[in-house]
Amino acid sequence: MYYLTDTLWFPNPKNATEDGLLAIGGDLSVERLLLAYNSGIFPWYVDDQPILWWSPDPRMVLFPEKFKVSKSLRKTLKSEKFKITFNRNFEEVIINCATVPRKGQSGTWITREMQEAYAALHKARHAISVEVWENEKLVGGLYGIDLPQKKVFCGESMFSLVSDASKVAFYYLAEYVKSKDYKFIDCQIYNEHLESLGAEEIGRGEFLEMLEF
Repeated sequence: MYYLTDTLWFPNPKNATEDGLLAIGGDLSVERLLLAYNSGIFPWYVDDQPILWWSPDPRMVLFPEKFKVSKSLRKTLKSEKFKITFNRNFEEVIINCATVPRKGQSGTWITREMQEAYAALHKARHAISVEVWENEKLVGGLYGIDLPQKKVFCGESMFSLVSDASKVAFYYLAEYVKSKDYKFIDCQIYNEHLESLGAEEIGRGEFLEMLEF
């Protein structure tokens, strides 16, 4: 277990514990967050904890060409009931990701401190949001960290207020990164919903190799 100070540094992510925990402490500055994501590391903690940094094994990723479009989702996409935008309202997306109730979960890891940190990343053009609108109302979306030099997008969270809204956001994200020849979308840890959309688990070593860490 590593304890971070003010020094801008992370240990080798291969040295994480069995459950993926790598380090404790540090801060959520733009510089540290970018170093973390470029190194295959991400923060994940709740209000009563110090900042915790993770590099799990296995790692959940989506190769954009493997995105699964179900019959119902294809029907939704063809209906054009939703309007899609990028970076139109990052703040509202992350607030919704933090506050919309999720099945089997209580509370959120997207603390106010985290919201402010990712808003700073967005202002510095390192974080991207995808918005889904229905009748000019924001009904779904997602946000994450863009690593164009690595050809990788690091997904953080998504939300949905109506059926299929988050799936539509994820579909357009996959199309976006595919158009830029990105290698994969980092989905961090296993999630049944993401698996249903084509995401899969790979070993941390393979993940870091593809990240070119």
